[in-house]
Formats: sequence, C-alpha cells, structure tokens
Amino acid sequence: MRLSPVISYNVVMPNLTVEGYGTFDVPIDKRLVLAVEQDAKVDILHACGGNARCTTCRVEFVDGEPTKITAAEKSCLDGRGLTGVRLSCQILCDQDMTVRAVSRLENSGRPDSGGTPAETITPPPEWQ
Repeated sequence: MRLSPVISYNVVMPNLTVEGYGTFDVPIDKRLVLAVEQDAKVDILHACGGNARCTTCRVEFVDGEPTKITAAEKSCLDGRGLTGVRLSCQILCDQDMTVRAVSRLENSGRPDSGGTPAETITPPPEWQ
C-alpha cells in the first residue's frame, strides 16, 4: 500500500493584542470582532450581528491599524461623525495589531452582545 505524503506549511498567524487582556495568535483573515470575542475572550458588543450598521463593535487602534477600509465601514463612521475608532466587524486580522475594546457588554445595559457575526465580512466588502 502506498501512502500519500503529508505536506505541512508554516503559516504565520497574526498577533492580536487587546489592551488589558493579552496577546493572542489568531487565524489569518479572521474577522477582528470574532478574534476579540473568541480568542481574547472580551465581551465586545456587536448588536447588529457584524453588519456595519450599529457601531457597537468599535475599537481604537494602538498599533497596526489597517490602511484599507470597507465602503460600509466608512459610510457608517462618517454618517455618525465618528473619528479615531474603527468597526471591528469590518476588519480582517491579516497583520499584527494592538487594539483597545471600546464598546463592551459590561456596563452597557444590554442583555447580550448581539447576534454572532458571520465568518466573512458582511456586507461583502468593497475595499477603499
């Protein structure tokens, strides 16, 4: 019997540092909102389910802010006059980054964080 060779690749995972929580290896291209919630175990809000409508998943970047932005994120932030923050539901973990979770369930008065965001960015990203 002939066995197939096993091929393994060294995949470098980005480091996500969440202030006050630590540094975590996260899968490349994982949505930041999911990485903050699932990997860093931070009770980040995502009231609209990660669809760039509510701005509750806001983070401040300390380091490693992505230069690209989705049209949905830009429209939502501009429409609410928000500066200095980004929507974690519209960002992929494709590089090392350090963030501060701005909107958390704790002390929000909300019953839960919101519906679980999909694995992929929604609405489908139009990068700017």
